[in-house]
Amino acid sequence: MHLADDLARVWSDVVGHQPPPDPAVVLGCGLAALLLVAVPSAWRLTRHVVTIAHEGAHGLAALLSGRRLMGIRLHSDTSGLTLSRGRSSGHGMVVTALAGYAGPAVLGLGAAYLLRERHALAVLWLAVALLALLLLQIRNFYGLYLVAVAGVAVAAVSWWGSEGVQSAAAYAGTWFLLLAAPRPVLELQAERRRRRTRTSDADLLARITPLPALVWVGVFLVVTAGLLALGATWLLEPVRGTGVHVGG
Repeated sequence: MHLADDLARVWSDVVGHQPPPDPAVVLGCGLAALLLVAVPSAWRLTRHVVTIAHEGAHGLAALLSGRRLMGIRLHSDTSGLTLSRGRSSGHGMVVTALAGYAGPAVLGLGAAYLLRERHALAVLWLAVALLALLLLQIRNFYGLYLVAVAGVAVAAVSWWGSEGVQSAAAYAGTWFLLLAAPRPVLELQAERRRRRTRTSDADLLARITPLPALVWVGVFLVVTAGLLALGATWLLEPVRGTGVHVGG
């Protein structure tokens, strides 16, 4: 009976509307997320979140395109690896390779839409559900630890956090995904120039399509920046709605 009551509460949280956030909370969460992306010491830790989204997007794209997902590994240096079985070329491989760098921004945009519709708790509970599904595909201890810690943290806020804390957590996480998404793309190109590596998603796409790797890096950057711009527009609606103007 208790389980049924708990599930009913979660469902009520997911479909229910939360009060509009304080504009200061929206801006404060955005600034905090920007610092987590821009400050090197913070980025070394928070980049793990981007890797989780990146590899999870690879895995989901592989399944949706008809490939067989073999497992996902997450490493302490913030790298990751998604293994799938299927044709080494064709649309399935293209979709799978393309999804990784776009993944964090796509998730961020989806969360921004839910926040725009005042579903802050839906953002948190959907994050818990996605992390739980991802946990089933992890194939190394560090990856299990990383995803489990993230899932428990989000679940704790979703269940025990106050309304204000839950809203702030949803906005901070969404801002972070959107703001963080372009940075790995820039790091990818810097790494390609420095070491001339040819093992990235862009290089894989270059081998199986007519377009060179640099074009694919550009595609990643345009997609992540474009989704950031759209998502930020949605997230800032409570701020614009106040009618407060700065200056003369």
